Amino acid sequence: MTGRDPIEQLVSLLARLPGVGPKTATRLAFHLITAPPEYPRALAEALVTLVDRVRPCGLCGNFTVEERCRICGDPRRDPGLICVVSRVQDLLAIERAGGFGGRYHVLHGLLSALDGIGPEDLRIAELL
Repeated sequence: MTGRDPIEQLVSLLARLPGVGPKTATRLAFHLITAPPEYPRALAEALVTLVDRVRPCGLCGNFTVEERCRICGDPRRDPGLICVVSRVQDLLAIERAGGFGGRYHVLHGLLSALDGIGPEDLRIAELL
């Protein structure tokens, strides 16, 4: 990507985000260009921190900066009650709804023969 126009490069990268097409990517790029320099720098730092520090929880697969996520580390949670979800976003939706006092197991995907995703591609072994 070196040698490319930085605006084109930014638009191209933003357009790869889910739900962001070329028009939205261009709008976002120009928003960043015209924003106070502190904002794009903070965004860049947040992305670097995300890559460097965030990882799956060693127990459930939720994203965390610690070895165990806050849910697995909560002693009030019932370890005998497990909700299996396909994505971390599903875990977050259940948490927002409230009322579930157990723990989670995130598969990080769904079985899909058409996409070539089999049981070995998911976190099924860790669940068992």
